[in-house]
Amino acid sequence: MSRSEWFDGPAGPGDGTPRAEGGDGPRGPSRPAARRRRGPLGTTLVVLAGLALLGGLAADILTDVWWYDSVGFRGVFVKELTTKVLIFAVAGLLTAGAVAVSLVAAYRTRPIYVPTTPAQQVLEQYRQAIEPLRRLAVVAIPVVLGLLAGSGSLGAWRTVLLWANREPFGIEDPQFGMDVGFFVFTLPFLRFLVSFVTVVLALAFVAGAFTHYVYGGLQLPGRGPTTRAAYVHLGVLGALIALTRAASYWLDRYSLSTQRGSLLTGITYTDDKAVLPTKAILAVAAIMCAGFFLAAIWSRSWRLPITGVALLVVTAVLVGGAYPALIQSLRVKPSEKSLEAEYIGRNIAATTRAFGLDRVKRVQNPAPPATPDKETERDDATSIPGVRVIDPNVVAPTFRQLEGQRDYYAFPDTLDVDRYEIDGSTRDAVVAVREINLDGLPDSQRNWLNDHTIYTHGYGFYAAYGNQRTSEGDPVFFEGGGRSSIGEYEPRIYFGELSPSYSVVGAPEGAQQREFDFPAGSEGDVAVNNTYAGDGGVQIGSMLRRLAYAVKYREANFLLSDAVNSSSRVLDHRSPTERVERVAPWLRLDGNVYPAVVEGRVQWIVDGFTTSANYPNSRLVELADATSDSVTSRSNVVTVGAGQVNYLRNSVKATVDAYDGSVKLYGWDTTDPMLKAWGNAFPGSVRDISEISGDLMSHIRYPQDLLKVQRELLTEYHVTQPGDFYSGSDRWRVPRDPAQQAQDQPVVFQSIALPGEETASFSITTSFVPASNNEAGREILRGLLAVDADAGNEAGKPGEGFGTLRLLEYGSATPAGPGQVINQIQNSTARSQNTAEPLNLAQYITQNSGSGKTLTFGNLLAFPLQGRMFYVQPLYVQASAGSGSFPQNKVTVAVYGTNVAWGDTLEQAINGLFGEGDGEEPPTDPGTPTDPGTPPTGTVAQQLAAALGDIQAAYTAGQEALRKGDFAAYGTAQKELDAAIKTANSLAAQLGTAAPTPAPSGTASPSPSPSPTG
Repeated sequence: MSRSEWFDGPAGPGDGTPRAEGGDGPRGPSRPAARRRRGPLGTTLVVLAGLALLGGLAADILTDVWWYDSVGFRGVFVKELTTKVLIFAVAGLLTAGAVAVSLVAAYRTRPIYVPTTPAQQVLEQYRQAIEPLRRLAVVAIPVVLGLLAGSGSLGAWRTVLLWANREPFGIEDPQFGMDVGFFVFTLPFLRFLVSFVTVVLALAFVAGAFTHYVYGGLQLPGRGPTTRAAYVHLGVLGALIALTRAASYWLDRYSLSTQRGSLLTGITYTDDKAVLPTKAILAVAAIMCAGFFLAAIWSRSWRLPITGVALLVVTAVLVGGAYPALIQSLRVKPSEKSLEAEYIGRNIAATTRAFGLDRVKRVQNPAPPATPDKETERDDATSIPGVRVIDPNVVAPTFRQLEGQRDYYAFPDTLDVDRYEIDGSTRDAVVAVREINLDGLPDSQRNWLNDHTIYTHGYGFYAAYGNQRTSEGDPVFFEGGGRSSIGEYEPRIYFGELSPSYSVVGAPEGAQQREFDFPAGSEGDVAVNNTYAGDGGVQIGSMLRRLAYAVKYREANFLLSDAVNSSSRVLDHRSPTERVERVAPWLRLDGNVYPAVVEGRVQWIVDGFTTSANYPNSRLVELADATSDSVTSRSNVVTVGAGQVNYLRNSVKATVDAYDGSVKLYGWDTTDPMLKAWGNAFPGSVRDISEISGDLMSHIRYPQDLLKVQRELLTEYHVTQPGDFYSGSDRWRVPRDPAQQAQDQPVVFQSIALPGEETASFSITTSFVPASNNEAGREILRGLLAVDADAGNEAGKPGEGFGTLRLLEYGSATPAGPGQVINQIQNSTARSQNTAEPLNLAQYITQNSGSGKTLTFGNLLAFPLQGRMFYVQPLYVQASAGSGSFPQNKVTVAVYGTNVAWGDTLEQAINGLFGEGDGEEPPTDPGTPTDPGTPPTGTVAQQLAAALGDIQAAYTAGQEALRKGDFAAYGTAQKELDAAIKTANSLAAQLGTAAPTPAPSGTASPSPSPSPTG
C-alpha cells in the first residue's frame, strides 16, 4: 500500500486531477467576488438572543443555589448538578470525539485516484457539493451528536450514583448465587454503559462508512476495490460493535431475573433451561462475529463480516426465539404446574421480601357462636373505641362552608385523619389547614400586588372529632376558629398544598404591615395584617437578587414595586411535595401528605420511598394502577404513583414547616440498602431516626400508598404454596367503591381490634373479596387487612408493633362483603330508631337521592365481632343546587349479619341491632363531659329537662357576667354552658330528638364509647 492511501496526500477531490499546492482542489482563474455589506441588525439580534439565553440560564442557576441554601441542602444541588454535568461532558465528548475521529480518519485515508465509473460520476457531484461545507461539517456533526448523546445520558445520573455508592443486600439470588445488590445497583449501570458504547460505536461506524463511500474508499461489491484503510477502519469498529453486542447478550442472562412474564416476574423453567444457554451461545456467536470483522482486514472482503452478521441474526431468531418457544410449548405447557413450582416459590419469596409482606401476621376468623348472645354482641359493639362517622373524603365542603369565612380561604378537597390527646385521651380526628385561595378573589382585585404581596398565606389549623357530629350532622370542631384544645402554635400557613406559586414577604421594622392575616370581624371591617418574621425563603434585598428573580419569573415588579424592599424575601416552590422532591430527588413520595401540629408549629408530614425495578424474581407492579382508587380519581391533592417497581421501602419520613418551609428528612427504615446507598451519595442530607421527637412520633402513620401496593399484591400473594398460586383458585380483589363502581375502595384509618387482640389500635385497613371474571361475581368477604399505624410517642423509637400487617382470613363462614352490605342497606325496609322518621331506610335513601338532594355514602367501616362482621355506614345528605350546599351526616346505618338498623346516631343504630341492653348507660365519651357532682337521676326525659334548665341558667349567668364586665365569671359560665349543652344533646339523641341551645356553639352527639388511650 502506498503512503498516500493512509495519509492526506496530494490527491484531487476524486476525479484524478492533482491538487494545486496549498489548496484542496484545482484552482481556476480568480476573479474578485462582489460582497454584499451586511447591516448590524442581524448580528445585534443574534447577540441579544444569546445574552437572553445566557441570562435566563444564569438566573435559574443562581435562584436555585439560593433556594437550596435557604433550606440547608446546597450539597444535594451541587452533587446532582455536578453529576449531571460530568455525565453530559463525558458522554458528549466521547460521542463527539468518536464521530470526529471517524470522519477525519476516513477523509484523510481516502484514495488519491478513484476509478471513473457511472456511480463515481454521480458521487463526484456530491463531493463537489460537500466540499465547501466539509470543514464545517467535520465540526458541526460531532458537536450536534455529542450534545444529543450528552442530553440523552442525563437521565442516568441516579443509576451512576447508585452504582458508585452501592451497598450489599446480604441476600443471594437463587439462580446465580450473586448478592441482590448486583442486580439493583450494578446491573443497571452495566446495561447503561453497554448501550451507550454501542450507540457511540454505531455512530462512528456510520460516519466512517459514509465518508469512505462518498470519497471512493468504500466500493459496493462488483464496482471497484475498497481501500485497505477502509477495511481497517470499519473492520475495527464493526468488531467493537459485535463485542458490545456480546456483552449485551451476556447481561441479558441476569436481566431475565426482572423480566415480567405471563405467569410471574423472574426466571421461569424455560428461561433456566433454554433461554440462559442460548444467551451464552449468542454471546459467543457475537464474539466470533467480531473476529470476522477483523479478518476482513486481511481477506480484503466483506464476505466474512456479512456472513457473520447474517448467522448471528439467524442464531438469534432460531436459537434465541424458536428453541425456547418449542421448550415452552412441548415441554413446559403439559407439566407447567410441577415444572414451574420451584420458580414460583422463588417469586413468592422474593416478592414478600421486596414489599415487606414478610411482616404479615395471619389471623383466622373464629366460628360464630351457635346461639348468639345479643347482650354480649351489644357490649362488644359499644366497646369499639371512637367509631369514626366523619369521613375525611366527604366533609371537605362542610369544612369550607362552616370555617372558610371568605372565598379567598380554601380547604383541600380531601382531608386527613390524625390523633390528638384531648383531656388525657388520644382521639381520632379529621384535620386540615385553611389555606389562601387566590381564585376566590374577585377579578377586579387580581393584580401582582394582591396575588404576590398581600394574600400570601393561609391561616388556621382545624380539627374535628372523628366520632362526633352535631345535631344537624356537622363535624364537632375542637381546634380552629377560636377553639383551642391542643395548645398554642403558629397558625399561619405560608407553605401548603394550595399555596400561590410565589410570594414576596417581609418588611423593615416599623414599616406598614401589608400581608393579609385574617378578617377582623364581620364583612366591611378592617382586616388584620401581618409582616412575615420567619427565616423561610430567599432574601432579595440586593439588586442582583431582584434582577435574578425578575428574569426567572419574567416580572419587572421585582425591580419597580415598593413592596420589594431591603428586608424582602421570596417564598417559592411552596408545596410540601415539591420541596421534598427537590431536596431528595431520589425518593418517591406518598400521594397524600398531611398536616400535624408538632411542638408549636404546623408541620406537613411526607412519606418517602426508596424503590427499584431490578430486585430479582420479585413481581413488577405498576404504581399508577396499584395506588389509584376512588379518592385519587377525584382529588386534586391526593395523587397516584408512576412507573414500575418491584422493591418498595418506606425509608424516609420528611417534614415541611408550614411557616418557614424548612425541610427535614429522617431515616426510617435504617436497614434499607438503598437508603444507605443514597446516604453515601448525599452525606448529611438524612437525619438519624433518633432525632424524631416524641411529639412528631405521635403523628407519624403508615403510608397509604405502601398499603395500596401491598394490598394489590396480597390479592395473589396471600397464597404461599406454589401449586395453589399456580391454580389461582383463591385469588382476591379489592372491592369497588359503592359510590364509584369503576374505582377501588380507599384505605381507611380507624381504631380496630382483630380476634385475639385485647385492645384496639389505630390502624389503616382494607378488605378483600373473591376475584371474578365478571361483575356478577359473589362479593363475600375473604380477608381484612389491618396495619398497625400507631408509631407511639417515644422519641426516636417507633412503637413495637408499628407496621405489622394483620391479615384476618375467613374460612367457610364468610361474611357479606362491602358490595353485599351496600345492597342490604339500599333495599332495607328497617325503620329508623328515631321514631320521628316515618320512612324506612330504602325510602329514605330514595327520597334523598333526588328532588334537589344528593345522598353520599361515607366510608364503610368494618369491625370483626363474634365471628361475624359489624359494619358502620354513615350517610350524608346535601342540597344538589346552590353554592352554599354541603354534606351533613344525617343518619348512620349499622349492619350485623343480615340485620340492618339505622338512626340519627350510631348509638341508635346499635340499639336497633341489639336492643337497649340492661338499662345501664354506655361509657361516657371523653368529649362529652358530665357534672361529676350531680349523678344522673330519673328517666332520660327527666334528665334532659334538667339539662335544659342548666343550659338556660348558664346562659343567663354568662350574659349577666358580661354586663358587669366580669370576664372570669363569664368564662366559668361558658364552660358550664358547653358541658350542659353536650349533656343535653347526648340525652336528646337517646330520645331521637334535638336539644335546643340558646348559645351559638354546636352541640355534640358522640359515639357510645370512648376513644382509645395511648
